Amino acid sequence: MFFNFAAKTIKFSSKSKIHSPPFLHIQRYSYVNVYMKWKKDSYYDSIEHIHQSIQLKPVIALKNCIAQDPNGCIPISAVSKRGLELDVPMKVARFMRQYPSIFEEFTGPKYNHPWFRLTSEAAEIDRDEKRVYEECREDLRSRLRKMILMTRENALPLKIIQGMQWYLGLPNDFLQHPEQNLDESFRFIEMEDGLKGLALEKGEKIYSVMEKNAMKRGLYFGSPMETIEFPLFPSKGLRLRRKIESWLHEFQKFPYISPYDDFSNLDPNSEIAEKRLVGVLHELLSLFVEHSAERKKLLCLKKYFGLPQKMHRAFERHPHMFYLSFRNKTCTAILKEAYCNKSAIEKHPLLRVRKKYIKLMKESEVILRNRRVNNRFLSCNAKLDLDSNDLDESGQEIASCSLEQVM
Repeated sequence: MFFNFAAKTIKFSSKSKIHSPPFLHIQRYSYVNVYMKWKKDSYYDSIEHIHQSIQLKPVIALKNCIAQDPNGCIPISAVSKRGLELDVPMKVARFMRQYPSIFEEFTGPKYNHPWFRLTSEAAEIDRDEKRVYEECREDLRSRLRKMILMTRENALPLKIIQGMQWYLGLPNDFLQHPEQNLDESFRFIEMEDGLKGLALEKGEKIYSVMEKNAMKRGLYFGSPMETIEFPLFPSKGLRLRRKIESWLHEFQKFPYISPYDDFSNLDPNSEIAEKRLVGVLHELLSLFVEHSAERKKLLCLKKYFGLPQKMHRAFERHPHMFYLSFRNKTCTAILKEAYCNKSAIEKHPLLRVRKKYIKLMKESEVILRNRRVNNRFLSCNAKLDLDSNDLDESGQEIASCSLEQVM
């Protein structure tokens, strides 16, 4: 394990203003860089619903195209040119044929093209998914509300919200039906650069997951400048040098700034700003379905959440809180607490449904494997029928050929 620790301290000014936030006067103007070599953790790399999420997203997008059709089936031409829009990583027809447990191919009533419909199992999960959306609409709305209230202006562009819908568990058409999915607290606005956005007025105080859990333990009472220590979950074999452990111990003693509190007077180079950044990332991942997200998607939030340009380093400086997985040729940030202390963070209502889809996707592997085996047997039998003289009296040639084809 290699570490590089660097710190520089700037003199602190004691000037104060009467109406300034209390944390403005106790900030330590020091900047600390902690560099660590990444260490693989097989536990987080094997969480199936996290790492299958990339394949599941285009599957559900295509499933929605079929389910929304009045006839419950579509020709391949309806989606063949929408691969980029639906995040399909290859030709759409080829992709759908990889999942015969979800998409059933047949010859349709019109045109000499392949048509697709949902299998009975996929249709049943789709109905279950719709029930979750209906019964948990307020929960989903609350998650969107919290994400918006963490921003600098309590507003987010619609395109950013659309980019985060998958993580929040919102249906694809959530923003297309505002009268059904949003309440009167939301309002559409014009933002800079001509972007349309969604805004909220601040109402009663919102407590973060960190604050709620600290209250349950009797360690937090809602007063300004209280300290809350982040829960740490070291990976096996991950050890810090003593001076870095000392820095982390001091870091934990700094006041906790809620992601929902005003931070306009917070010095971006202070340790408290670092603690707020970690708190924002913790709260964001707590809201998401898998309590994880591609790191590059989180970087798109920097401007609106008032996060530093190099916010990605927070994941590297706090490996006891976050794990970075490099599976699927991308970098996924995972909140460790959600998988090490499952009672600390509420499960997303949609997670159960996504796990059902993933289980059904895995059944496709069995179906395709059986098809390949059957095709080999058929090919072998056809060859033997054409050249029956190759058979001996005991039929040994058939057994030998069959074994070869299976292997």
